[in-house]
Amino acid sequence: MSEYRLAEKPALDALAALGWQVLSPAQALAMREEENRVILKPVLLAALRELNGIGAEDAEAIYNDLSTLSDNEEWQRKLRGGYSRRLSGENRDSPIALIDFKNPDRNVFHVTSQFRVAAQRPRIPDVVLFVNGIPLVVIEAKSPLKGTATAGEAFEQIKQYERDIPRLFYPNAFNLVTDGMATLYGATGAPSQFYAPWPDAWPRHRDEFADDLAKDLWCLCEPARLLDLLAHFIVFETDPETGRKIKKVCRYQQFRAVNKAVERVAAGEHRKGLIWHTQGSGKSLTMVFLALKLKTHLTLDAPSLANPNILVLTDRIDLDDQISKTFVACGLPNPTQCGSVAALREAVNRGGNGQILLSTIFKFAGSKEPIPNSANWIVLVDECHRTQEKDLGAFLQATLPDAHFYGFTGTPIKSTDKDTYARFSVAGEGYLDKYGIDDAVRDGATVPILYEGRKADWAINEAEIDILFDRWFVDLPDDKREDLKRKGLTLATIAKHPERIRLIALDIWEHFKAVCQPDGFKAQIVAVDREAVILYRAALSTVITADLERGGMEAGEAQAKADAMIACVYSKSQEDNKPSENPEIAALRAGLEAHYLDDTAEKDVKKRFKAMGQDPQFLIVCDKLLTGFDAPLEHVMYLDKPLKEHNLLQAIARTNRTCTIRLPDGGEIAKPNGRIVDYIGVTSHLDEALQSYRSEDVENAMRDIAILRNDLKEAHARYRAQKRAMGLEGMDEKSAAYAAAKLAAGGQEDDWFDLQRLTRIFIKVYADLSPDPAILDFTAEVKWASAFLRLATQAIAKDESLDHRSYSAKIREMLETHVHVTGLSTTIRLRSITDPNFVDDFATEGKAEPELQEAFVRKSAELRRTTRELVDKNPAQYGRFSERVLEIIRRFEEGQLAAADGLHEFERLTGDIEAEQGAHAELGMDENAFSILRIVEAIVPDTDHETLQDAAIAIGAIYADAAATQPAFAHMEAYLRSLRQQVRRILTDHGIGETKTIREKVEEFAVHAYGSGA
Repeated sequence: MSEYRLAEKPALDALAALGWQVLSPAQALAMREEENRVILKPVLLAALRELNGIGAEDAEAIYNDLSTLSDNEEWQRKLRGGYSRRLSGENRDSPIALIDFKNPDRNVFHVTSQFRVAAQRPRIPDVVLFVNGIPLVVIEAKSPLKGTATAGEAFEQIKQYERDIPRLFYPNAFNLVTDGMATLYGATGAPSQFYAPWPDAWPRHRDEFADDLAKDLWCLCEPARLLDLLAHFIVFETDPETGRKIKKVCRYQQFRAVNKAVERVAAGEHRKGLIWHTQGSGKSLTMVFLALKLKTHLTLDAPSLANPNILVLTDRIDLDDQISKTFVACGLPNPTQCGSVAALREAVNRGGNGQILLSTIFKFAGSKEPIPNSANWIVLVDECHRTQEKDLGAFLQATLPDAHFYGFTGTPIKSTDKDTYARFSVAGEGYLDKYGIDDAVRDGATVPILYEGRKADWAINEAEIDILFDRWFVDLPDDKREDLKRKGLTLATIAKHPERIRLIALDIWEHFKAVCQPDGFKAQIVAVDREAVILYRAALSTVITADLERGGMEAGEAQAKADAMIACVYSKSQEDNKPSENPEIAALRAGLEAHYLDDTAEKDVKKRFKAMGQDPQFLIVCDKLLTGFDAPLEHVMYLDKPLKEHNLLQAIARTNRTCTIRLPDGGEIAKPNGRIVDYIGVTSHLDEALQSYRSEDVENAMRDIAILRNDLKEAHARYRAQKRAMGLEGMDEKSAAYAAAKLAAGGQEDDWFDLQRLTRIFIKVYADLSPDPAILDFTAEVKWASAFLRLATQAIAKDESLDHRSYSAKIREMLETHVHVTGLSTTIRLRSITDPNFVDDFATEGKAEPELQEAFVRKSAELRRTTRELVDKNPAQYGRFSERVLEIIRRFEEGQLAAADGLHEFERLTGDIEAEQGAHAELGMDENAFSILRIVEAIVPDTDHETLQDAAIAIGAIYADAAATQPAFAHMEAYLRSLRQQVRRILTDHGIGETKTIREKVEEFAVHAYGSGA
């Protein structure tokens, strides 16, 4: 009840206050043709007739069309107005409106709760929102008082719904999860890590709302805002490497920035604006959303938006290519990439309306003649601060004197950069919209960047180059030293000292092994120039090869492995293939030729660098890949090049992308931060390197790793305080776990949840800082806390604790070893029902009550997991076993059942499960056919058993053949229809009734059982 009282009911009340009409579950069901349908049919029919002025027959035909539509992107297109149909009595197709975006009041907004959808695995989402009878939003509510109520369980349920009742999600815009206090939203099909809050209620303020739930639901579900989100802020992006479609919904800063700019264009005011959205926060997508709304503007009318031309400019070819691909991948209407000056000029001069052009600003160099009708052009300039160099901004302004100019940047604009502010910013405004470094880290859009200085002896102070040269090159012969001096001492000369590079390469490898390698993350090395790239490559390869050989690898294999781990990315020079009598120069030039990657090879290396488990592990660069290169797996940047201002900010941001690695055991490792390891001394003069910016814009661009050391002390202190408050100090892990279980059962559940949360934070900060020496003082406590947390979760929730799976590999092995050393492994480890040792707990004679209770808790967790997995395979076959497990646990917790008696009941239940699992063999059936038999038996229990068995075998053969001949049959609607017809024929031939219900339930099962390899 607490879920309803604390989360579901407040959500319904808040939605009703926003104008949503609340339907009871019975009222909603009455509007659906059947329980397995999801559209409110009479509502949709009425809306179709009202919005399109059509008759009942046409409305019915449109409803039938939509009922069979099973593609989310196609639904999206039709909802936005891309739907036409031949109406009765007409000889051509007419556009059909499903929603009136410009007049929200002409639509009907309904909300209902406990929306049961019949299927092979029936599911009951908590809250569903309908616009004109079409389900667009699903909300999963969880009680804030439950330990599992945090988003994890809600996400799992959303995933279950999407899998088991997919027809509810065909038209879906997005989903929400809420516990009544915190609310997160995510696109249809999005993994949990891509769900996010919507903290900013722009253009309103937080204090205008009664609570956070009211604010969040207004932001996402207020009818006019929901229509705006649906119309302009959802895209389907095609991953260029996998070809997979990824649905994306805007983040709040994108919604805010786009609407500010569109409102300004619509009002005809100012004609410019400056937008800073920090790197890694989706700036390219912000430009896509802005172009989409300017182009389609479904929710508003304005003369200036009639059919504008949009020009998207970058200052680099690779950025132009990147943004062009983003626009095309997101399906934006008719974007044209102008690869030549002639093509751009011809397109701009052509006039006409509704063009979207993508190009580089260099195409305008020397252009002074204004084009006619430039007022109808809206220019979006990426990295706009760089476009003011070399008069490029002036040429652009001269060519398009009356255009709208919106500048985008991923780094803050320097306080001294008057030209950029003058070109793109309204006087006194600064940024039209700002989403800074701290905003992105706070929201989890990026990870914080930590820096640490290494090898202080080898840091380089440019002011002391002569002194450093004499100190570090003292061993060189006099003629060589003089030769170097004659060429002019530079920082690069010092940086490329062979011994310096050898020692740094050794340090990089040791650091990489401790920080990146255990969890599968990767690293970039930034060298001072192209020659240094080759020198680092050679040194690092030597270090890795030697280490692998010490580990027992054969020399040739070790060398090949080391070479595969490293790739170099740099530009080619005409000097590279010139001969030289100097053997060192000749060797360097040979290396530059040997390791150069052409465009195709570079693309392949970047693709593999971004892929988990593939080489290379290191990218060594000097200039390339320091901007616009997104590789979430990159955790560390080893910096050996002096960078300043936006070059520094852009380079370090390569490490700030969020990344979650899925482990084989089902756990997940989230990248905690990006790390900059500084060998050149940049971070020791950070203020100087960033002095051109306003301090508030860059104060947290990089944070000293010492901050994390303080965080660990603070997290430890809070955890220990709660542990003491609950009286658990001084106990071993097992005693503390069962003491916590008693406290939770006795009404101190909130204290347990606080301890659980603080313990997780303590372990996480410890893992994030590892292998820093500062963790050593806390190692013993972390071992205790980890074992305690896993035991207590089992004892209190009677379920499996997944915490150990989310720990970094850097500490997971240590914690598992501790569990074995302390003798806790048998208590914590959950065995499968097929494990021969599974039956050990059932022997109750001679065991003390604490032992029996421990065994009961372990069996509860094991059987909950086992039956959950079996029910996922076939609810009709195994649902009753899951219910029995929960009932036994309930009776035990309420004192109606002793631990020994509960274990005996679990033993009988285990025997019944094993008998059910082996029943197919006794009947000479395969597992899937037997599961089909169980489905059919439940629907027509009075039919002759042999008849049902024959029919089940025949139906199983049909789907087995489909899986063999058409592996993707589960996604082929026409093919599925033909299979349904074959199943109906078999049922009819065997005299079995209820064919429609059986066909639907069997298909739901078969899609998962036979089509899982699709």
